[in-house]
Amino acid sequence: MALTEEATDPVAARRPTLIEMSDAWLVGRARELTAAVQRSDYPHQLEIVAQMDELLDETQRRGEPLLVAQLLRSSATARLITKGLAAEAEPRLDEMLAHTRRHGLALLRADAHALRGRRLVLAAQEDAALTEIARALAILDDSAIPDRQVGKRTWNRMLWSTLNDCWIVLNQLGVYEAAEEVSSRAASAIRESATPHEITLQLLNRVKMLLGWGLRLERIEEYDESADKFRTAASMAMAIEGPYSESLFPRRVGVEAVEQVGVLAAALALHRPSEDQIDRLRGLHEGIGYPGEREIVTIALARCFDKAGRREDALDVLRSARESLGEDGSQPSMRLNIARELARLDTSPDYASGASQSLIDYATRLESEMWSLRESQIATLNARREHERLSAEHGAITQQALQDPLTGLPNRRALDEKLRQLASSADAQPLAVALVDLDGFKGVNDKQSHAEGDNVLRVVASTLRDALRGDDLVARYGGDEFIVLLPGTPASAAKMALGRAVKSVAGLPHHLSHGVTLSIGLVSLRPQERGEQVLARADAAMYQAKRGGGNQVASANSMAADPAAAWTSEGLPTDPAWDPDEHS
Repeated sequence: MALTEEATDPVAARRPTLIEMSDAWLVGRARELTAAVQRSDYPHQLEIVAQMDELLDETQRRGEPLLVAQLLRSSATARLITKGLAAEAEPRLDEMLAHTRRHGLALLRADAHALRGRRLVLAAQEDAALTEIARALAILDDSAIPDRQVGKRTWNRMLWSTLNDCWIVLNQLGVYEAAEEVSSRAASAIRESATPHEITLQLLNRVKMLLGWGLRLERIEEYDESADKFRTAASMAMAIEGPYSESLFPRRVGVEAVEQVGVLAAALALHRPSEDQIDRLRGLHEGIGYPGEREIVTIALARCFDKAGRREDALDVLRSARESLGEDGSQPSMRLNIARELARLDTSPDYASGASQSLIDYATRLESEMWSLRESQIATLNARREHERLSAEHGAITQQALQDPLTGLPNRRALDEKLRQLASSADAQPLAVALVDLDGFKGVNDKQSHAEGDNVLRVVASTLRDALRGDDLVARYGGDEFIVLLPGTPASAAKMALGRAVKSVAGLPHHLSHGVTLSIGLVSLRPQERGEQVLARADAAMYQAKRGGGNQVASANSMAADPAAAWTSEGLPTDPAWDPDEHS
């Protein structure tokens, strides 16, 4: 079965056991489904969304940060494309933003902002959408150097994908100059390594942009420039045939791309409308198209009807499109294009009077005024982009002073400040404080290398952070020790949460953790107790966990008179690959 067919066949898609598939397979499968959801009917879209969630669940089980971020993006994108599910994308975008910020995944953090912009356009919040794109572009401006751990090709593909998501919003808003800049930057990102699917998507996006731009220029009577946009779009529509035949998009084998993709057929028709294009456009108009495609096909079909002397048919298709758009706010500029096309073609007696001509003159002047406002939009975008860049730069300098460079967690200075703040806050009480030490870490440094030891510290730090709540603070205390602050958490609840963290680390694949486990000492802050005092008690509790064999949480009863009787501990199953000889 072809990949493009399998992408829309949920039965075939579930044949492999996901747990047996590689990380690369999961990412590739998500790309196939993202392509398929754009050109599927509604029932199939829902099935694809469900499949996306299965892939996301599997990646979250594996816990690899980049993989999780990519699948969060795919899951959110599928919902933004599927009618009625856009609101469901919000929690995934929130999670994606928090996850990418926590793990330092700059490109995908920018993409989370771009997708938020897309969601805001759907909610008719255009100004807020522009701000999100400014944030995304500001992050990309400061992310010019590829991450060596990711690899140049993967980095460039993620950059291209993020820029495309920015482009979608700018094109929807009709800010075509900025959209063209972003589109050109996206093309440069994959110039050396583009796949046929990426080339196809890049060309489709550019054709769609040029058609929207040309229609917008017509509204201010810049007909020569508009004709040039249509001519360029038509040329690209013919050039897309080769890569389209090898792309991931669902397609009919042996059928020309222009016969299958509405925006390509519309490019030819808007360049040279004619009667012989009506049947093709009508079939594509009634079929399933890509997001934002139907409006362009409608206008192209109406012009071909008009060229054939069938003005009533042209008006019917335009009126039908106007009604079907309803409350859809995803294409604000295209809605105006349809309204303008109706006004241009409707020359019934009610609209042919002198008063009507005055209204037309007024509308033309109003269009010119609106066109001039695009310069304000572009200036606003650039100003917000620079503001976000400077804010991020200032924030990065501040963060560096409070961040551990190896793990990305707050450092000891940040911990001291946060502990003072929480200790004086009534809302943070009871405050649980835990000291975390790695069992067997010295053996990793001695038997492997210090570089491998650094990798283990990063993995454990990430796992510990992900196992706890967003409000909990995990800080690197020094060496292989971490401090956890759990505000508003009784000791019993804190012990359960930390127990889950211990299990998560113990369950890591051996090639990531090298059998390292956690010994955790847990205490609750006493009234009037200083920071160094509570940390000393947590340290003592941690050594009690060590003496109990490690891989557990030990807690101290702060009210016990006899310290020796105050300790309780909770043992946890060890990793089968764990070598006791490696533990110190």
